[in-house]
Amino acid sequence: MGIEIERKFLVVGEDWKQTPGQRYSQGYLNRDPARTVRVRVVGGQAWLTIKGRNQGTTRAEFEYEIPLADGQQLLGLCEGPLIDKIRRLVPHAGMSWEVDEFLGENTGLVVAEIELSTADQAFEAPPWLGAEVTEDARYFNSQLANKPFTLWGE
Repeated sequence: MGIEIERKFLVVGEDWKQTPGQRYSQGYLNRDPARTVRVRVVGGQAWLTIKGRNQGTTRAEFEYEIPLADGQQLLGLCEGPLIDKIRRLVPHAGMSWEVDEFLGENTGLVVAEIELSTADQAFEAPPWLGAEVTEDARYFNSQLANKPFTLWGE
């Protein structure tokens, strides 16, 4: 079984923009908290990902590359609006951070994630790292497709 151990943080400042980014489009075929089914298209590749319920920083994750044409068609079957973002892989202290700058209805939100080997793995926080939001479901991409960041004030 695939396991994802990840921590998520808000981002402050602009120093994280040191590396070029890549455009991601993703949508959800299922956003049930017990299991999400995501379709993602990045450049000329596509993936289907199934994730289980979060248990703190850990959850089951299964990811499969699929043909690009299938991924593009599956995006059309997704629930709610798609998530569009620019992802940058930013190295810091021997680790790689995924920094997502959200677009569209989630414009203004920038989140950094780090994947760990164990839930208690130590890491050095980069200076642009803000508050931790790992367990705040509002920041899950599946929830951002349901209630975008720009609508949180409503």
